[in-house]
Amino acid sequence: MEERMFLTLMVFSSLIVLAETIAPKHAIEIYSLHVDCKVTARFAHTVITSKIVNRANESREATFEVELPKTAFITNFSMSIDDKVYPGIIKEKASAQKEYDTAMSRGQSAGLVKITGRKLEQFHVSVNIAAASKVTFELTYEELLRRQLGKFELLIKVRPKQLVKHFQMDVHIFEPQGIRFLETDNTFLTNELTQALTTVHNETKAHILFKPTVEQQKVNPELDETLLNGDFVVRYDVKRGATAGDIQIVDGYFVHYFAPDEMPVFPKNVIFVIDRSGSMAGRKIEQTRDALSKILQDLRPEDHFGFITFNSKVVEWKSSLLKATAENVESASGFVQTLSASGGTDINRALLTAVSVLDEAERLPERSVSMIILLTDGQPTAGESNVEVIQRNIQKAVNGKYALFCLGFGFDVSYKFLEKMALSNGGIARRIYENADADLQLQGFYQEVATPILMKIEMQYPENAIEGLTKNSFNLFFEGSEIVVAGKISNELDLLPVEIKAQSHSSDLTLKEEANVKEKEQVFQNLSYIFGSFTERLWAYLTIQQLLEKAISAQEEEQKTLESRALELSLQYSFVTPLTSMVVTKPADQQQRELANKPTEADNEKPSRFPGRGPWHIEPHPGNNRLLLPVVDRLRFKTGIHIQPLDREYPQLLLQLPKQNEVICLNTDGKAQHSVHLLSDPEQGLTVTGKLGNRTKHFVQFEVTYVNPPARIHVSMNGIVLSHANQSTQLPWTESATSTIQGLRVSVEKERSVTASLSDMVTVRISLVKFPAQFLGLYFLNTDHFSDQVSGVLGQFYSKAQFEENSNVNQRAEERLLRVSGSEHKVTRQYKKDYRLESFSDPVSCWSIDVTP
Repeated sequence: MEERMFLTLMVFSSLIVLAETIAPKHAIEIYSLHVDCKVTARFAHTVITSKIVNRANESREATFEVELPKTAFITNFSMSIDDKVYPGIIKEKASAQKEYDTAMSRGQSAGLVKITGRKLEQFHVSVNIAAASKVTFELTYEELLRRQLGKFELLIKVRPKQLVKHFQMDVHIFEPQGIRFLETDNTFLTNELTQALTTVHNETKAHILFKPTVEQQKVNPELDETLLNGDFVVRYDVKRGATAGDIQIVDGYFVHYFAPDEMPVFPKNVIFVIDRSGSMAGRKIEQTRDALSKILQDLRPEDHFGFITFNSKVVEWKSSLLKATAENVESASGFVQTLSASGGTDINRALLTAVSVLDEAERLPERSVSMIILLTDGQPTAGESNVEVIQRNIQKAVNGKYALFCLGFGFDVSYKFLEKMALSNGGIARRIYENADADLQLQGFYQEVATPILMKIEMQYPENAIEGLTKNSFNLFFEGSEIVVAGKISNELDLLPVEIKAQSHSSDLTLKEEANVKEKEQVFQNLSYIFGSFTERLWAYLTIQQLLEKAISAQEEEQKTLESRALELSLQYSFVTPLTSMVVTKPADQQQRELANKPTEADNEKPSRFPGRGPWHIEPHPGNNRLLLPVVDRLRFKTGIHIQPLDREYPQLLLQLPKQNEVICLNTDGKAQHSVHLLSDPEQGLTVTGKLGNRTKHFVQFEVTYVNPPARIHVSMNGIVLSHANQSTQLPWTESATSTIQGLRVSVEKERSVTASLSDMVTVRISLVKFPAQFLGLYFLNTDHFSDQVSGVLGQFYSKAQFEENSNVNQRAEERLLRVSGSEHKVTRQYKKDYRLESFSDPVSCWSIDVTP
């Protein structure tokens, strides 16, 4: 059995009845359950919606439970009770925990999400619902599917535990490269249920629909028991040509997939470092023997291998690496069967010995890959026992020459220790679970790394045209896997060139490809069943994962920087990551707060027996609350001297003209407390109004209103209020947080800005400015989404503003004519502070205009 990376959805509704008397069966009824999974070029966006009704004559408690992949990030959760929506709010973990602790009168532990298996974690939330009332739960999460052993796999676990009147599972797959093969498998489908399954696919698209009736769900006609209890699996792979991979582009973000096929395999020089301490006695050492015996049979004749076993002592099977001839493999198989367990655990000396054997090896193939595979089930107890010293020792000895893979057997091992050591030395860590198939898990891992076909891979893109590039340098590439690189195209490019340099077994490779940006963007037009700008979200997902991974092996100061950036992106894109939590709000008469925390593999561990070596805990790193002043203003503040180069005050409103490299600074002569109609766009369903302050000529309030979903965002100097369906959610400026309602995402960046975004719509951002006077600054992103009908004091400039064409006008002109809505305005060049940017920014050159509301 091979271990695969997959997407898991588990729908498991646990119905809890809190009553002293025996309640009718299924008094709480799931009358609708819908799993909607959209996979766009490997990136999966899943929405699980469960509708429940309380048919009892008294209130009952219903618990919504869903198992999702460990590698997925929850992006949204909401409950709708009697048409009132209670959204989840994503915040920095420390801030969310403080709010939770304050709200709870008794010391309940936080955590709605917990690890439940090798690849799964469980989200659950309970709520009381009144008699004859309904509740709708909706959970959204996203994940990049990883290719392993030549395929992508989606595993859908279906366990509603009762008959469901409206049950539907939709999986939509869109792969522009083309679908090479697609197959489904199951553990519970009967002939009747098979009739409820429909699979349709063509060159690039697939739709799997499973929609059984109540009768089809029954074990038999006489019983109200469900057959829906098992696994439904979708496996597929994509077509690939002999090129530098495939590039997808949407809204200025690109994703590059690279997975070459049919290339020669590098010979391996592999040393297995096997723990035979006392804790490995019994079933563990038996399974290790079985796994190693089968792994030996999979060695290629050109491979070299060796064994080092350790407890309190370190023993080399042979003093040097042996070629994997039939005779040597047979001899090694005999040795493996003699392994027994006793004594302590000297990990440090065992690994240093393995490095020394590789360093001194002779007659190895010139082009080959050297690796160390460590298997241990415990903490270091013999020799050097300080894990930080061990990590430093091994990193210094390896010095980038070899790849170290660390396998932790069971839950007594410190996974954090192994993970940091592996990531610091070009490898990965993996936990081996103490189950009957542990030997198969070991074999499965070996199969993943058994066929290296490229090394020293560099993915190169034009430096001056790409921002935010994810990891683009890789030590090894294994057959059946895939490299994914993403970034933002910063300049107007017609063609995006890519060059890949790598070493294969036979030669050095240089692969080149060019992507036509406009043609690539057209691929994703008019595909209504594919979710929005997936490339940007995939870029954010990948960036966060890589920042967190890099932080594990980084020094303290760098770690803080990496985690700070990961936290910023987690909040901006509404991801529940190890740095954020989701506060789940409930009706006022119930326990009002619960937390959804993202567990890590280290959270699986038993408490450490060693001080300071418990599960991984990332301490929050709150931002610096000190107000940073522009250089000139700080000088004036310290010396009392008034220095005013040019006209540096802030404008009331600031906008970038669409398709023009020109910035407009708007000033209105509206009176204090007068509501100014700033912008309306009927096609976007968006309206923005603002109010000026009593003591400042700037805006101190904005109101952003949406038609779909029907929502209103009130922003003032005191905070943000999100209103929807007669429910209001308070978001203070003092905390970073994100709340999502029906796709509308409202994100607060602490003491800085609030952003409202909706797929395929204009993004609204409001800045909080505190110096020299407190006010709010408004601006818009993605303004190409505005329609020709946009209007208002500010809106008219997005549809009806045009500079007078004059060949005599140069870039230094101080005055120009601007036509807006049929009127001509003389505008003057000024230099203003830019509230869109952070402190210490240069003044922005803009065309200043006064308008009347």
